[in-house]
Amino acid sequence: MPVSSVDTFLACSLMLILIVSAMAGMTKILQPYISHLANGEEGLWHRRLCEYLLLSSGTPQNWGEIKESNPSTLGLASLTQKPYELNPDKISRLNSENIYSLTYQEILKAFGTSDFSLNIKVHPLFEVSINLTASHIEGATTTYTFRMTTAKSGYTLATALKCYITLETYISTISTTTDQNGTGYVNVTLPNSLSGPALLVTFAKAETYSQVMSFNAYTFSHNNPDTPEPNKTFLQLSPIEQTLTASLQKPNLTVQNAYVFTYNYQFDLPQITSENQTLEYRIPKLLEASPVIFVLNGNNASNAFTEWCTYPQVPLEIGADFNDLTSKSNTIAQPYIVSINSIFYESIITLRRATS
Repeated sequence: MPVSSVDTFLACSLMLILIVSAMAGMTKILQPYISHLANGEEGLWHRRLCEYLLLSSGTPQNWGEIKESNPSTLGLASLTQKPYELNPDKISRLNSENIYSLTYQEILKAFGTSDFSLNIKVHPLFEVSINLTASHIEGATTTYTFRMTTAKSGYTLATALKCYITLETYISTISTTTDQNGTGYVNVTLPNSLSGPALLVTFAKAETYSQVMSFNAYTFSHNNPDTPEPNKTFLQLSPIEQTLTASLQKPNLTVQNAYVFTYNYQFDLPQITSENQTLEYRIPKLLEASPVIFVLNGNNASNAFTEWCTYPQVPLEIGADFNDLTSKSNTIAQPYIVSINSIFYESIITLRRATS
């Protein structure tokens, strides 16, 4: 990759950081990371290691989609040749929730730097919080009011929201916004002929920058006294290489519906295999620049459930824990703006050279 292309992208990334910081008041948030950037030979060496990880595709170049194989050299870049464009399958395999994930030891071996400890974080540029604030029954329906907040560590930003409500086969769509204070409200109305755990899926897009997006989902009980079980209780969901693998975590589970959601679209997921407590679904080719959320619902003879996961599988953190170190003199955190499926995320790579 030409050095000029990398330098241009770095300049654009820095500009984006400043724009988003100004937009959401995040300068104070980024400052702790910036203060850890080292100067001189040691800092340059750390930066080159981080950039190799983000600019190289690794070996083999398509290792992310080879489910049962580990890379011989670690690189997270996609094959598009765009600087800091990361492959969603490689990112998902860093998440321990994926059944095809790499262990920390496997990551270190492929990274090839035995004298360094490593920590990798990837997450959206801001967070979406969902809180149920009220509900009331009116005739044959119940309406729920949710308070939506879009912010980065307390600093708010205005966004366009796209919400989907799903319960069994019922799906409806709501579009709204959060204001400059990062606050908005969503009213969801469900028919009382339905009952069970419902899921509110939310995508948030920054008003001015369409590639700055975030997401969340909220499970609540409708017309049913039972509190929904936490996400990941019944299924382990692992999206890799156009296939969603659902590993059943309890006996006697039946998955009845499977959906895929993006900011603008919703589709059914066709099931392709079912064997040994494992279901596989074909993921359609999606050209939209958007995170993806998969939703599966069903029952285990006595209780209904709804479960979800994202693609790429972020937020994620894997690697060494540097929080308990008494001395951080050899620890450097490098923040980057990266792109996955044309959406910007923040990646923080922390390295620590082993002391002799």
